[in-house]
Amino acid sequence: MTDSEWQYWIKQANYGDEKAFQTIYEQSKDHVYRTVTLLIDNKQDACDVVSEVYAELFKSLAKYDGCKPFRSWLTGLVIRQTRNWNRKLWRKFRLHERSKLLETEERTPDTEELFLQHEHQHELIALVYKLPYKLRSVVVLRYYQEHTFDEIAELLDIPSGTVKSRHHAAMAKLRKQAAHLIETNEGGLAPCPSKIN
Repeated sequence: MTDSEWQYWIKQANYGDEKAFQTIYEQSKDHVYRTVTLLIDNKQDACDVVSEVYAELFKSLAKYDGCKPFRSWLTGLVIRQTRNWNRKLWRKFRLHERSKLLETEERTPDTEELFLQHEHQHELIALVYKLPYKLRSVVVLRYYQEHTFDEIAELLDIPSGTVKSRHHAAMAKLRKQAAHLIETNEGGLAPCPSKIN
C-alpha cells in the first residue's frame, strides 16, 4: 500500500469508519506480527503484544503525523509495545514469579516450527533469538525492517552512536555463536547474508 493510500484509510478511520480500520489492520498485520515474533519468541506473548499494538494504534491513530511514513510510525509503536511488554515481564521476575514466568515463556515446538518454515536462514534466526532484547531489536530493525542507523535511533529513542555500538556488539555475538554452531554441526549452518557481515 502506498503512503497516499495509507493516508486515505487513516483519515477514514479517524472519521469513525470501522471498515477503514479493518483495512489498516489487514494491510499491516503481517508486518506487525512478524516484527513482534522476531522480538518476542513466545507465541502467546507475541499474540498478546500484537493485540496491544492494535489497541494502542486505535487510540493513537488520530495523533499520527502524516509527514512521516506510516509503516515507520507503526514500527515505532510496535517497538514501544514490545519494550513495555518486556518491562512488565521484568517486574514480574522482580516480584518473585520467576518460576511461573519461565514455564509460560518456553517457546512451544509448534511455534518454532511454524516460524522456521517461513524463514530461509533458520539457524541465523535461532541465533538472533538468543541475543539480549536491546541487541535483538537493533538487528531486527536493521536487517528485517531495513531501517538505517539514524532511523533506528529515532525509533528506539537512543543516540545513533548507541545504535552502532549495539549493532557492533550484536554482530560480534552472532559471529561467535555462528562459528560455534558451524563447529558443532560440522558446517551445517547456512552462510549469513552478506548484509550482516
